[in-house]
Amino acid sequence: MNSDDKRKIVERLQARYLGTTRSSSGTAGTGAFGTDTRSDGRAFSALDRMIDAGACRFGVCVDQPERYSFAACDLAPPLARMIDHTALKAETTESQIRELCEEARKYCFASVCINPSYVRLAAELLSGSPVAVCTVIGFPLGASASSVKALEAEIAIREGATEVDMVINVGMLKSGNHTYVENDIRAVVDAAKAAATSRVNRQSIVTKVILETALLTDEEKVIASVLAQNAGADFVKTSTGFSTGGATAADIALMRRVVGPKMGIKASGGVRTKEDAELMIAHGATRIGASASVAILKGKTGSAGY
Repeated sequence: MNSDDKRKIVERLQARYLGTTRSSSGTAGTGAFGTDTRSDGRAFSALDRMIDAGACRFGVCVDQPERYSFAACDLAPPLARMIDHTALKAETTESQIRELCEEARKYCFASVCINPSYVRLAAELLSGSPVAVCTVIGFPLGASASSVKALEAEIAIREGATEVDMVINVGMLKSGNHTYVENDIRAVVDAAKAAATSRVNRQSIVTKVILETALLTDEEKVIASVLAQNAGADFVKTSTGFSTGGATAADIALMRRVVGPKMGIKASGGVRTKEDAELMIAHGATRIGASASVAILKGKTGSAGY
């Protein structure tokens, strides 16, 4: 662990866990671990000493939020909270979904992204955690009837999904039938909003629109992004991961210029390293879709796949 890593750990734990403050006399206050004062006047906490002695983990009382005022995932790396941990291959088994959800809990990923048939299971496994359940609609071709996509979203939300990633009708976009594409997106957005009202907590549903950028010209990417925004979607997303290409930094930058700062952008398909993820974020991505999520966090290269 280098000095910069140590500093970041100490600062985050002090801010979220210790609640360290200074008294009117200028001395450091005492938090949960206690603090000393250095000769230069900066607070030096017991955390520093623990890390210097070799500590690499800290236990937190997640069952006492009123005492510490944060959730366990508040201490997760920011990158983890931007990743949709994904398993969408046709051959994905129930045991693999269970492993996916276990990893998502452990690493505090933003969501698991799975096929609709596994939504109910994932919702049960992740109940009580901050990890969202994301599923895909009209996947991977996007050529289903709009009414079918809307129904698929409604059922998925009823079974526990809180995020839905729908695929646009690429053929209709390329045919110049922009009204159809916008209405197709709006059908899913409206279905998601309606389904949310039937949930006990009325939790809002996040809708993401997959453009399948590898099949589009730059002009078509611009048009599709505008249509998704007009239809009320929360995110535009690059790819299914099952076409001829995945996310590129250039596409992310283009989409960000089109939709502005308020709409989310998800980079998916081919993001296999931490460097890949950071490049996408630097160009405007606010969410990463990846099956190599754990490898990304560990600074390794994930195997070929979504």
